[in-house]
Amino acid sequence: QVQLVESGGGSVRAGESLTLSCTASGSLFKFDTFGWYRQAPGKQREMVATILPGGATDYADSVKGRFTISRDNAKNTVYLQMNDLKFEDTGVYFCNMRAVGAWGQGTQVTVSS
Repeated sequence: QVQLVESGGGSVRAGESLTLSCTASGSLFKFDTFGWYRQAPGKQREMVATILPGGATDYADSVKGRFTISRDNAKNTVYLQMNDLKFEDTGVYFCNMRAVGAWGQGTQVTVSS
């Protein structure tokens, strides 16, 4: 059973940066698509960014140009570099491993204006 462990959340001011990490157990990491999703209070979970096994990426319009998703297959880790954070980026961020259907426990990101 794959386990995903996220880290890197925190409380920052608008305009600052954070980097989230998601480390997966097991040997399937390099074969799967990973995504970062977020859920704000009272809202549905939404896709933030995804990265395919080959490295192709996709982003929600609201984060394009500010967030960067990357992966390190040697470390079984996916990253989300978040720059110029805005109040509306506040929420719980979840890592997803698509094919195996695994989700992390979530990490809180709070941006104060």
